[in-house]
Amino acid sequence: MALIDRAVIQVTGGAGGAGCESFRRETFVPKGGPDGGDGGQGASIFIKAEPNMSTLLDYQYKTHRKAPRAGHGLSKNRTGRSGEDVYLPVPLGTEIRDADTGDVVGEILHPDQAILVAKGGRGGRGNAKFATPTHQSPREWEPGEYGEDRKIELVLKLIADVGLLGQPNAGKSTLLSVISAARPKIAAYPFTTLEPNLGVVGLTDSRSFVVADIPGIIEGAHHGKGLGDKFLQHVERTRVLAYLVPLDAEDPQLVYDMLRREASAYSDVLAGKPHVVVFTKADLLPDDAPAQAVSAPGAAGVLTISAVANRGLDGLKERLWEMVRRASETPKDTLEL
Repeated sequence: MALIDRAVIQVTGGAGGAGCESFRRETFVPKGGPDGGDGGQGASIFIKAEPNMSTLLDYQYKTHRKAPRAGHGLSKNRTGRSGEDVYLPVPLGTEIRDADTGDVVGEILHPDQAILVAKGGRGGRGNAKFATPTHQSPREWEPGEYGEDRKIELVLKLIADVGLLGQPNAGKSTLLSVISAARPKIAAYPFTTLEPNLGVVGLTDSRSFVVADIPGIIEGAHHGKGLGDKFLQHVERTRVLAYLVPLDAEDPQLVYDMLRREASAYSDVLAGKPHVVVFTKADLLPDDAPAQAVSAPGAAGVLTISAVANRGLDGLKERLWEMVRRASETPKDTLEL
């Protein structure tokens, strides 16, 4: 199934019920008093976390969600039935924005979280509420209010511990397939990865962390070139980044600098995350080849691996685990950014 990570939907809260105009009729009471009840409260719409969902596919075709209206007020001071609230499930990591203003309404980050996006209308008052000592037989009543109507945008940002950034064919998918049980598509042509992939990396002592592999980044990705701009959002919530630089690149320094520029241009938050430089495809160079080096003063280290030959992977996993552990202990968790 394709990863649908954006959707725009119209949400409309339910209308409140109208108040009732009624007068009670009792034996031996020639003029009964007003007893019209209030209208019910219109139903509201909430966005709710659903841990078992992984895509926004459900909102691609059904783009208008409307909550039920409330019942009208009844005689004998009976309040109309309130509408039943509607809960729209979304995957964890979904950001909710106002489609017209772009303002962030909220983010779904926890399994038990729900966010109000369209409030139901208030019920109108019945004529019993208008009775006063000098106005004992009111015929006034109020219609119910309309529910809130707005257009919202849902943006899915995958929640992972480590994000892999690199050019097309840098070895990201191969690395993910070797260190986890994920099975991304691997081929010898660029842009093999067309959607993000997640994999869980297991270590000793029951330790584990989640790695996200996104499509390759090219120069100008933050402007929409290639596939990077569309998917960089999926590494915004990662705690740690790994910049993959293939050893068969003509100039590894230029590759690393380009990846850093694209991350900075897309988001200051993304550029400020702890990161490590990973030289990939070490199996392509002879054993006596001189060691490659890049100037990466902000990196937590430079590691050399070969996913195909299973070289350096244990050290890489331990380094990433340590970085994830340290990042998770910081006061400001990146998941809340």
